Amino acid sequence: VELEDGDVVVVAQKVVSKAEGRVVALEDVAPSRFAEGISGDRDPRHTQVILSETARIVRLRPPLLIAETRHGFVCASAGVDASNVPAAGTVVLLPKDPDASAERIRGRLRELTGRSVAVLVSDSFGRAWREGTTDVAIGAAGLRVVLDLRGRRDSAGYELQATTIAVADEIAGAAELVMGKTDGVPAAIVRGLDLAGSGTGSDLVMPPDRDLFR
Repeated sequence: VELEDGDVVVVAQKVVSKAEGRVVALEDVAPSRFAEGISGDRDPRHTQVILSETARIVRLRPPLLIAETRHGFVCASAGVDASNVPAAGTVVLLPKDPDASAERIRGRLRELTGRSVAVLVSDSFGRAWREGTTDVAIGAAGLRVVLDLRGRRDSAGYELQATTIAVADEIAGAAELVMGKTDGVPAAIVRGLDLAGSGTGSDLVMPPDRDLFR
């Protein structure tokens, strides 16, 4: 499949993190007493890595830990993952700057193909009050990540007051349907959208002053 101008290339976070060296060997980790105390049946060294990536503990029900990362994401285990790792006894961290990662990939694709595409870095997040996970965009380059419909009128003439659509998250979720979690497919191309712009993944993080649940 050849890229076309306007395509959105969705790349799995795990492959980006591996390429950027965001892998930790547990044999190099010394757990704290706190990590040991909240680990339950999880390796306390794994818990220590989670704590090292945590800016704020949001909820704790050992061994489950919901954390706010330094990026501002609120997710399970601060995004630290032991699945699909390069070797036993390792865990993978989130990219340090997923937006910068997306921009680098976008630039490299332009160099290799001459095409102007958008790039999303996607990861699986759980959702409060909903079962299951879905992929969301944690990094973005070359597209609008939010479609702002405020001020438009619906079919009945009502002026929309608060409707904004997280289109980057919708694209990431759709791409995951073909990438899968266990199929080893690291990327997908989404074609036919008109979303050219300059949004970032950080634009999708709810500001603290608007977060009703902090």
